[in-house]
Amino acid sequence: MPRKRPTPEGGIIKLRQVEVLATQGKSIADAVRAIGTTAVNYYRWRKEYGGLKPDQVNKLKKLEAQNVQLRQAVFDLTLDKMILSGAAHGNF
Repeated sequence: MPRKRPTPEGGIIKLRQVEVLATQGKSIADAVRAIGTTAVNYYRWRKEYGGLKPDQVNKLKKLEAQNVQLRQAVFDLTLDKMILSGAAHGNF
């Protein structure tokens, strides 16, 4: 049975749980172990979603997806322009 990957929102919730446990006096390693994840995941989530709230993560993911679409559109238009300029100069 494959393991489920936590969603970004779940990662943020776990980050907050670790923060609460750390303020209660537990070490980061013990807090991470208590929430049932690894230190690698904790530090990756902290790097990626450090100061974000769950609703901000949704906006971030949408913006990243839109950015990929826009980059692809620019690539396609640039390629079309290069082909048309080559055809206009008689390179084909």
